[in-house]
Amino acid sequence: MKKNPVKAALKAGKPQVGTWLSLGNVFATRFMARAGFPWLTVDLEHSPIDWSDASICFAAIAEAGCVPIARVPRGDHDHIKRVLDGGAMGIVVPMVNTVAEAKAAIAAAKYPPTGNRSVGGALHALNFDATPGDYYKHANDEILVILQTESPEGVENAEAIYSLPGVDAIFVGPNDLSAQMRGPDGIDPTPAELEAMLQRVLAAGKKTGTPVGLHVQSTDDVQKRIAEGWRFIAIGSELRMMVVGAQDIVNKLNLKQHAADLARY
Repeated sequence: MKKNPVKAALKAGKPQVGTWLSLGNVFATRFMARAGFPWLTVDLEHSPIDWSDASICFAAIAEAGCVPIARVPRGDHDHIKRVLDGGAMGIVVPMVNTVAEAKAAIAAAKYPPTGNRSVGGALHALNFDATPGDYYKHANDEILVILQTESPEGVENAEAIYSLPGVDAIFVGPNDLSAQMRGPDGIDPTPAELEAMLQRVLAAGKKTGTPVGLHVQSTDDVQKRIAEGWRFIAIGSELRMMVVGAQDIVNKLNLKQHAADLARY
């Protein structure tokens, strides 16, 4: 059965930089899987991607030699089971605030006796180049479990959550963390307050020996965060790369002004 190189790299302390897939388009996914990222996460939390399309994307990613990961809508057993049975080699679980929520997500990703994942299906084994029997035997060792810290409560419980057996990495979405930090007046935290909270996550990861990561939007930020000790880093998304690239062309060619000039005639 094929090993999960991203899981192994994170365990060895090596940074792993990938990106988010928000379109759910198999043609875009095939090209992104060959761009050189070690992993790609199909986002089922904030994108209108259905289970079937997600499974096709997992296959396209795996067949290109890249590691397919799924961000599930929430840490429910049925969501985790479906993406893993569909061929994801790892999961990202949002809004994990407590030890109980973390334990439930980990259990859903592991077959008994470690967890309570239901045994069945055959599609999952294809992405690991394995028979179903071999998959059932070795999946617990190769499935990557990444939990998201996205609230002050999650930060308060960080050390207890990060210390749990079966947690392979932690991931922070700064936008959600910032939103959860708003006071009763609805005002966002200052950049300094948000950064202080991020540094608490990083410190908890270093103390427990658990790789931590976050979402950034530039290569400079990637390099800065790696230097600080962050290890699982997402840069943008294929959607953002497409739109930013298009906007750059429009701005450089001044096409908006050209269109406005034509509209006068």
